[in-house]
Amino acid sequence: MSALAPTLQAFFTDRLIRQRNASDHTIAAYRDTIRLLLGYVTARTHVPPSRLDIGELDAPMIGGFLDHLEQERGNSVRTRNARLSAIHSLFRFAALAHPEHADSIARVLAIPPKRFDRALINYLTEDEVDALLAACDTGTWTGRRDHALLLLAVQTGLRVSELIGLTPADLDLGAAAHVACHGKGRKDRITPLTRATTAVLRDWITEQHGQPDAALFPTRRGNRLSRDAIEHRLAHYTTKASTACPSLRGKKITAHVLRHTTAMRLLHAGVDTSVIALWLGHVNIDTTQIYLHADMTLKENALARTSTPDGRDTQYRPPDNLIAWLEAL
Repeated sequence: MSALAPTLQAFFTDRLIRQRNASDHTIAAYRDTIRLLLGYVTARTHVPPSRLDIGELDAPMIGGFLDHLEQERGNSVRTRNARLSAIHSLFRFAALAHPEHADSIARVLAIPPKRFDRALINYLTEDEVDALLAACDTGTWTGRRDHALLLLAVQTGLRVSELIGLTPADLDLGAAAHVACHGKGRKDRITPLTRATTAVLRDWITEQHGQPDAALFPTRRGNRLSRDAIEHRLAHYTTKASTACPSLRGKKITAHVLRHTTAMRLLHAGVDTSVIALWLGHVNIDTTQIYLHADMTLKENALARTSTPDGRDTQYRPPDNLIAWLEAL
């Protein structure tokens, strides 16, 4: 067995699990990255993973792997950077155990993340939300489950992983109705529920007759819904709702778009961004600023409150139709 194999095992068992107490999601993400990396290196060196040495994972090899992710696997720059972050974490750990590879490790650690364009977020209008919820056939068990799930997602902004992990015990449907979840970064938070959402969830739990620790939104067999299953159902309802709401046509609606929708609804209601950050479970309040950039309504209201010193309208208007046409070229 080479020096890489025991180092890799110690990285997961000692560093991630015992020392950092990393979440299952983090461990799975790091595991997938290393598995892809070892498969890439083995295909090029023809050396089995258990016999690879740290020196064979040098900077050119890591750079080639990152290019492979983007060019051959079609990964986004964000995914490429996430994979690189996991590799950096492994090599920082390896640097302490193998100083003889210090130069090679330093060159890998010097590989920078790639910059990328930040697109404006996508979110649903109130009419689009209503159409999406109306697309669920509440005359069927699946439709009632999906209606309750989507309503809860839009109202609370829970992450899809948080929705999947919910149980009836996480809901308090009393006077101060709320849902409790164990979110990203091992942070617990509670989110209040509206009367409409509370009523739907109460009916759904009554219909289920499940155990308090069972999945709140199960499959027909009683298992937890997967992330892919939720995205598949959401795509189905988006297509169905687009008949009544044409603005949904061509829109890619994901579970995270529902989370963005929650944030925008709070922002339009005048809720401060610091409160929205707490509501969504953001670690850094700067993350919440993306909603300010995407909100055209706030920008238009700000423009309406401004005026030039001589009282003229601040919006430029071309003096003539011909001039307007020329400037549009």
